[in-house]
Amino acid sequence: MGQGSGTEGEKGEEAAATSAHEFQVSISCCMMWKRVNEFSVILLSPTNQVLLLHRVGTSSSFAKAHVFPGGNVSSFHDGTLPDQTSPAQHQDGPAYRLAAIRETFEESGILLARKPGQVREQGLLHVPDEAREAGRKQVHGNQVPFPKWLSTLGGEPDLENLIPFTRWITPIGPPKRFTTQMYLYMLPLTSSSPIADPSDPSQAQQTLMVPTPTHDGGLEHTAATFDNVHTWLAQARAGSITLFPPQFYLLHLLSSFLPGPDHPQAKEWTTADYAAQRAAIVEFIKTTPTAAPSAADRLGTHLIPWADKVISPEPLPLPQGAADKRTVLRLDRPGPELKGSGRGGDWSRVVRVTFEKGTVRDVEVEGREAVVGGGGGRGEVVSREID
Repeated sequence: MGQGSGTEGEKGEEAAATSAHEFQVSISCCMMWKRVNEFSVILLSPTNQVLLLHRVGTSSSFAKAHVFPGGNVSSFHDGTLPDQTSPAQHQDGPAYRLAAIRETFEESGILLARKPGQVREQGLLHVPDEAREAGRKQVHGNQVPFPKWLSTLGGEPDLENLIPFTRWITPIGPPKRFTTQMYLYMLPLTSSSPIADPSDPSQAQQTLMVPTPTHDGGLEHTAATFDNVHTWLAQARAGSITLFPPQFYLLHLLSSFLPGPDHPQAKEWTTADYAAQRAAIVEFIKTTPTAAPSAADRLGTHLIPWADKVISPEPLPLPQGAADKRTVLRLDRPGPELKGSGRGGDWSRVVRVTFEKGTVRDVEVEGREAVVGGGGGRGEVVSREID
């Protein structure tokens, strides 16, 4: 790194180093949990809105930001994980999945569970409100292991319908680094008829009741709200809410498949329309290539499906004379732990962001070539556009 030499190249490297330090501090806030192995759940409502939780303003990290439900893996509730030196800790597995179901329940009151032998489309496990709230407190307070509590209700966690959707690893720098598995979960679609007993398989085609999300009593969040993806992104761009880069980036990806509330046919959508949107998202997550090939994409990230992508964001030097001074984060590298593993992230996109103490602003996702050049070859994004 150049230090005080005054050349344009060295100043760019120096600025990148400063941005790297700011980002390492901020990404810790973004992942926000205290342990290494973590997860987040992007929860879709029956009308394909996304649940975000509003962090308390007194939090020492990530204060007032909007986040997905998530947290850290607990050996008491979720089982054990591979050794921290093993690449297997950066892979989807039963402990991550169980923890995702548990923490979503603790934080929002929505229990992603079902009766044994039933499928998700027959509805989630019905739990009376009083038992639900008592269970949240018991599980959060480690008074009873989550699987044991769930079994007393005759339920089991719906692990198989959690869809892996990228993993994020904190860059080198902070004393604690996080490997965070992201999931997508789609709540059951509904129809128009009321249902008397949500646990009765014979009523599977009737309305399936989903509990209204609630915050955790102010322990970590002050609100739990479903809203349209485009609405969340617009609020972040306007500065009325804070979304850190991973949340903004993933909502940005989903926005191509989930039209905004101002869509001319929004008020006429049916269950079949929502199902078609979901099918397109699932196809997107599992399909390759994820972008056009580029000679500069040495990791071949376009051949890695979204379910397997690993992103360890790092700042890129700004082009000489760039008018936009926001930090530019590259998203293609998986972190040193996975170097040579064949895993990687997204070469074709970058995130622009301004880091401030404990927070971020002016976040946006853009094509990499448009921002910093392609380094040879083309890397244009391949994505489904809304008609």
